[in-house]
Amino acid sequence: MNYFFKCIKAAGCMLVLILSTSVSAQKFKVLEAQNFAHYFEFFNSNDNEHYKQRYPNDKAFSFLKENIPFFNCPDKELEKTYYFRWWTYRKHIRETPTGFVITEFLPDVPWAGKYNTISCPAALHFYEGRWLHDKKFLSDYAKFWFSEGASPRSYSFWAANSILAFGYVHNDKELMKSLLSSLDSNYEAWESSNLTKDGLFWQIDDRDGMEISIGGSGKRPTINSYMAGDAQAITEIAKLTGNELLRRKYSEKSEQLIELINSKLWDEDAEFYKTAALTKEELDPIRGNRRFYTFKNVAQKRNELLDIRELHGYTPWYFNIPTAKQNNAWKFLFSTTGFKAPYGPTSAEQLSPHFAISNKGHSCQWNGPSWPFATSVLLKGMANMLTNYKQDVVTKDDFMDLLITYSNSHRMHKGAQTICWIDENLNPFTGEWHTRSRLVKKNSKPIERGKDYNHSSFCDHVISDMIGIKPSFDNTLGIDPVIPNKFWKWFCLDRVKYHGKFITVIWDEDGAKYGKGSGFSVFVDGILKYNSDKIQKCNVVIE
Repeated sequence: MNYFFKCIKAAGCMLVLILSTSVSAQKFKVLEAQNFAHYFEFFNSNDNEHYKQRYPNDKAFSFLKENIPFFNCPDKELEKTYYFRWWTYRKHIRETPTGFVITEFLPDVPWAGKYNTISCPAALHFYEGRWLHDKKFLSDYAKFWFSEGASPRSYSFWAANSILAFGYVHNDKELMKSLLSSLDSNYEAWESSNLTKDGLFWQIDDRDGMEISIGGSGKRPTINSYMAGDAQAITEIAKLTGNELLRRKYSEKSEQLIELINSKLWDEDAEFYKTAALTKEELDPIRGNRRFYTFKNVAQKRNELLDIRELHGYTPWYFNIPTAKQNNAWKFLFSTTGFKAPYGPTSAEQLSPHFAISNKGHSCQWNGPSWPFATSVLLKGMANMLTNYKQDVVTKDDFMDLLITYSNSHRMHKGAQTICWIDENLNPFTGEWHTRSRLVKKNSKPIERGKDYNHSSFCDHVISDMIGIKPSFDNTLGIDPVIPNKFWKWFCLDRVKYHGKFITVIWDEDGAKYGKGSGFSVFVDGILKYNSDKIQKCNVVIE
């Protein structure tokens, strides 16, 4: 009997310990949400809320304070953009009869699929939204793409890669296992419709979400990089499930496709990845395809590659595809005859005779204007270049310069006031939201089609790239910052929910700002796990 009561007592003590640890973790808040409420009040006060979904403006702050990591830094414009992008993202959480989805446009548009979903930006939805504390939104969204009526291949979409990126954050191995068969079938369907005999994938520029591009349609660096990234992801998921046959199948596919990207889409003389034109033999079988519009290319063909550098040529770095041989491509990003512009980068190199910021023709053009979607892919690729490659072409200061330029482009003048804004594309030289100006002038419907446009990412670049939280299924969390060591005297990223625990990353040069000690510190559930006198790569145990 005494033994029985001792067991009960011990179990009770253990329960108290578990509860107290949980409460302690929840109480450890370096940043108080209320101190950032003024941002959301400002966004609400300047918003004409035409379209409401699951969490309208009057519920925005209460929803976000329970669901997002909080961020504090000396650059108040960057900080403001961070909260603005979370504020816009929650607008796109749409509740449906079968669960939650994430939308691209707030108003319904005729080219969207079921529940107004569009696959083109869906991968960025997963990368951005993976940091929400409640995983239900993206768990539902992942399942939706492989349910009846969904259209995951209406546009290019690196589905496996991005869903795996979400799974890492929440340690959701079961979701990955449940989707493996669907991801395999999805990849095979892409091969059936878009694979050429030489092993590369073709795509229409419009179906890449890059209509009116100078290089046009063909075997583009985009679709091929996405498919290589998906093959790598399926390889890992298959390994997770113990499916050795599928693991080998996709390991071989990724290796072969990466080799082809680096050999067939890399222009040695131009030092850039380019679109390869389709031959007549490759064109003939697909002319009847309902998705086939035209394969006219404005750029001239030089050998098999189109003679134009376009910003999407940096896409392979998003998936760590290039070798050191390709590092010099980044020099064009910093040239004003290349892609550099005050509100850029531009979507095509400025020295091209076909470069344009046009007020005629299609409202969305990828022949010059700056696109947040493209900048998002570029930032991830640049972060990978800094953390995964030995090179001297790109610096951490370059990354911060691009991130701040991107942040500052999220603005629009409203009378004498400057407000936060995100839309479809912008004039890279003036910062004017180019497509919006054209549509407003035409009085196009639906009104404010591109307002709060959810076709890019931003917060993920602060969390995973700048501060460098690198998710995986391991019980050790890697952090590899790309912010320079002396860039700011302090910053804090608080309440990052990761594998069910809360991560806090602090840089406090002298310890005076946050009172948690000086230097670079990482806390897990309020327990200090790492400290250094400089911002640097580290690994912390999270279990």
